[in-house]
Amino acid sequence: MSERSIIVPEYPPQASADAGTRIHELRALRGYTLAELGRRAAVSPSMLSRIEHGSRIPSEQVISSVARALSVSVSVLHGQPYIEQLRQDQLDRVISPLGVALDDWDIDPDADDPVPRSLNRLALEVQRVQELRTNAEYGQLAEMLPGLFAELSHATLLRDAPGRERERAFWFQAEVALGAFSVAYKFGYMDLARLALARMAGAARQSGDPRQVAAERVKRVHLLAEGPALERGLRLVQQGLRDLAPDGTPQTQAVRGGLILKGLQLHGLRGDGLELDSWLEEARGIAHETGETNHYLFVFGPTNVEQHAIEAAGDRDEHALAVQLSQGVHLPDGYPPARAGVYWIDTARSQALTARYDEALDSLERARLVSPQQARYHPTVRSTVGVLLRARPRVPERLRAFAQWSGV
Repeated sequence: MSERSIIVPEYPPQASADAGTRIHELRALRGYTLAELGRRAAVSPSMLSRIEHGSRIPSEQVISSVARALSVSVSVLHGQPYIEQLRQDQLDRVISPLGVALDDWDIDPDADDPVPRSLNRLALEVQRVQELRTNAEYGQLAEMLPGLFAELSHATLLRDAPGRERERAFWFQAEVALGAFSVAYKFGYMDLARLALARMAGAARQSGDPRQVAAERVKRVHLLAEGPALERGLRLVQQGLRDLAPDGTPQTQAVRGGLILKGLQLHGLRGDGLELDSWLEEARGIAHETGETNHYLFVFGPTNVEQHAIEAAGDRDEHALAVQLSQGVHLPDGYPPARAGVYWIDTARSQALTARYDEALDSLERARLVSPQQARYHPTVRSTVGVLLRARPRVPERLRAFAQWSGV
């Protein structure tokens, strides 16, 4: 096996420790006070203190910001990509081929490589990629991506003349690269996630579809939603909104809505209450016009907007408000499992931190039911389980079983 094909995640020697404990230990090793770490990470010292003591569950964005301030990877703080679980689930073996495929994306194929299938046949494969993303079936998705990405790369190289066929091939390649990002991001391979987005950006620019370009920017904000990078994330959102002008179509509205929700999230992390309320009002207005949509898999609509309101309230430590908002959400029939899983995970976090322990475990089990792989590898699930374990002198068997399943 070549050296480049071996992708080894950085993970802590004591993967059972929670993020707050690791932050405290690393802060002590660096010699930082809470105030100093808070300044470097753009996180308030009081929030850091609550995280270290286990009374605050940090969002993924806060974890990313603190990791950067401590000069460690995200995986060091919350244990992703949970290498032992990946091995148990036989998912570690799919990561290296994915990295190789992303590296080889513009290399001429061998002379004896088979001719790619027609674009109509490849369209069915891309549709399958989208279905697996929607259902959070990241293991199956990772299995099919390397070969499909290689075939689409071959297809784009064969279509060197400008025209609709070439644009269509690149549109497919952008979607498959986005699938690779989803796998890498969910399993905690952030460098691989960045590489996948770089490939998506290159393909999107040649797809003839400005919405695909904007979709890449929405996903890139995931990697910029942290302390010093927050400003760049907000600029990227604003740039995306400028470049993707409203054209009256529901597809464009859905993508613009996704950008607005990212802006809402970033303002919430910065503590900009007035800006957050303004962006939330705008998102609700667009969602009222569009209704529930799933264009470009953004799942934009009233339900997803309220989900972001719940997350924003939790990130501001307004957990009673987050629970109140969650009680007003009714997931539509057929709602995508990945988004449903996030709803239950965010709800569980705020229930746990308002002493609704049984309800929190109920929500975690619902997240497991609708989206098991996402729940098993989601850092907020682990943090919430940690709160529940510390809340009681004796651990109920149901909680013990869930904790063991989630790797806590």
